[in-house]
Amino acid sequence: MNRYQSLFLAAAFGLLVAGCSTYKYKATDKVYKNNAKAFSEIIKATPPENQKIDSLYSEQYFVGTTNMGIRKPNFVIIHHTAQDSLEQTLRTFTLTRTGTSSHYVVSRDGKVVQMVNDYLRAQHAGVGKWGSVTDMNSCSIGIEMDNNGTTDIWTDAQINSLCALLGTLKKKYSIPTANFIGHADFAPGRKNDPKNFPWKTLAQKGYGLWYDDVLDSVPENFDTTAALKVIGYNVQRLNYAIEAFKIHYIQTDITQTLTDFDKQVLYNLYKKSF
Repeated sequence: MNRYQSLFLAAAFGLLVAGCSTYKYKATDKVYKNNAKAFSEIIKATPPENQKIDSLYSEQYFVGTTNMGIRKPNFVIIHHTAQDSLEQTLRTFTLTRTGTSSHYVVSRDGKVVQMVNDYLRAQHAGVGKWGSVTDMNSCSIGIEMDNNGTTDIWTDAQINSLCALLGTLKKKYSIPTANFIGHADFAPGRKNDPKNFPWKTLAQKGYGLWYDDVLDSVPENFDTTAALKVIGYNVQRLNYAIEAFKIHYIQTDITQTLTDFDKQVLYNLYKKSF
């Protein structure tokens, strides 16, 4: 081995050691792997441990079927982090006491960090309702966009990375176009994110709905409350449903009253929902 080869190997070893010594998430990665292993043991149990069925039969037994698969996500929920950096968000999602997580985080510079396997349940949506779905965590993928929700802009790099990710998810899991929604849509009045988000750009690529450039007049008997419900909004607290609708589709005015223009937009989207 010549002098240059020795220097190269020493430098490579030094970089490896430095990389290992500066990696912040070794401990939480270990917890993740242990949790995944524990979940696999639950899945393999036949029948499920401690599961009892009250019936006329004296015993329960298990017969494995040949026809099965992994449950897959059917929605994508987009959030903004309301934090000031990717590192701050990663720290939040690796602290047990926060009780919150997301499948992906997309940074301002376009970097995509995955934190939960797509087939596992992340804790991102919380309490809410969209259509008949109330446990959104169990059927969705959560994507956190690195944005403080107030002064930050949406960068081209960030949106381009998001669209590439959404393209992969939509194709892989056959997620319907209408099932790409925001956190505010699912949790009106409790959440308002993502704010000022380029939903039209996403919709043009097939990720979510958007209204047409030319809008029809609204019929006199048009029921706006029923239309909001058809689209998916929980209208139990109607004022918040209207606000969430406007956060997504109007953006320049997020008051809790529908203007004539808002009603035209709503009517257009209502017709797309069938």
